[in-house]
Amino acid sequence: MADRKNNFPPLPEFIKIKPCFYQNIEEEIPPLHQQLVRRVYMLWMMYSCTLCVNVIGCIAWWAGGGNATNFGFSLLWLVLFSPCSYACWFRPLYKAFRADSSFNFMAFFFVFFLQCVLALIQAIGISGWGTCGWIATVMFFGTNLGSAIVMLITTLLFTLMTVLMALVLIRVHRLYRGGGGSMQRAQEEWSSGVWKSAPVREAGFNAVAQTAQGPSLPQYPTAVPSYPDNSQW
Repeated sequence: MADRKNNFPPLPEFIKIKPCFYQNIEEEIPPLHQQLVRRVYMLWMMYSCTLCVNVIGCIAWWAGGGNATNFGFSLLWLVLFSPCSYACWFRPLYKAFRADSSFNFMAFFFVFFLQCVLALIQAIGISGWGTCGWIATVMFFGTNLGSAIVMLITTLLFTLMTVLMALVLIRVHRLYRGGGGSMQRAQEEWSSGVWKSAPVREAGFNAVAQTAQGPSLPQYPTAVPSYPDNSQW
């Protein structure tokens, strides 16, 4: 089996920092769930772009008479949350569908729920927290109309992110529960150490795969359960 090089994030060759992850949805994710994983990946990119727009909104907020603290925090959120959201909730979901890992599903549910709460707080827009949300934007319309309009764009994006993230959380939870997933399975993976041992996990799935039908994946087991897909998203 040929070794695969990490390919994400895609970085220019002249940079000494190398990619940290290998990502290939078509190769590693069962066909039934590729569309969902792609959409969650797009959601992560949209959230990162929203954080970029938030920096612009905080600049407009600052230029219109706001506090420079908001601009500083907006930069911090961009640098912190963009990579952490990928590593902390997209990668667990990716690995969960890749190898039917209940532990990774539970990690996704826990972290992504916190992400939804964070997105809601960002949409609300508490002054001094570095996000252009509804409270900050509405109150600033009486101070500087131009800056408030720029802030409103960020506010609408954060609101959209909150709604989409909630829908994703509900969607994935229904798929997981419909496929027989449970907290008990995640606890068993944790107790046995299967969640962190790729060779053990692969051997276990390969044993099941002898009696299962499905497309062959290049490295990970093929016996990924067919989670019900009875609703459109």
